[in-house]
Amino acid sequence: MALLTFPFSIREYRPSDRPEVISLFHDGIFEHVYPAFFKAMRHQDHVGIALSISMAGYVLGGSSYFQAILFLSAWAGLIYYCCNEIYEGYMIRRMSTDMADIEANYLENPDNGFWVAETNVNGRSKVVGMVAFAQDAGDGSYGEMSHAIVTFPWRRKNLGSQLTQKALDFCKEQGCTRLVVDVSSPQTAAIALYQKLGFLQTASHSNTHANCWFSRLARINMMRMEKFI
Repeated sequence: MALLTFPFSIREYRPSDRPEVISLFHDGIFEHVYPAFFKAMRHQDHVGIALSISMAGYVLGGSSYFQAILFLSAWAGLIYYCCNEIYEGYMIRRMSTDMADIEANYLENPDNGFWVAETNVNGRSKVVGMVAFAQDAGDGSYGEMSHAIVTFPWRRKNLGSQLTQKALDFCKEQGCTRLVVDVSSPQTAAIALYQKLGFLQTASHSNTHANCWFSRLARINMMRMEKFI
């Protein structure tokens, strides 16, 4: 069955786009907190710990169901906090580096690129997606795609594929042999999209640049996916 297409235009980022782009970036990062939290809570080790903590609360509270729920809530709150810290930390790092000055880091560097997807909503233009590309600073043999985000109401409309293809085309123009992208394990929709487009997982690690205990408790892995061009 053919995919439906909608009247999007993908163009180079302009300084006037910054408020919408930053809002999209913020929402696109923090939306992963809840999926990460629920995935972590369903992990078999965490299920066992949750049951043990609830039982401890029940016993210490003198057969109190309230105490059992209170202990369980504290455990769930800790897991949520760890998940939130990982994604918030990522956002803060990027906002103080490449996203602090998109023009300087992407537009003024001919090896890099930053694009937004724009559509008409109620008679006005609206940014509904974005993607960035940065060529490896070493030998330049590969490019890295990042910030591939589509706002929720405009997903499943082939826009994510179009943005990824934009990065692939630019990667090829730059003479790179492969495009890489890093995704976190809770981003199941993104992982499925990249696999569909021919990306293969080449590495996986738990270094989220957050406290190592946060990463362990959140059960978040970082996955590197690559596509040869």
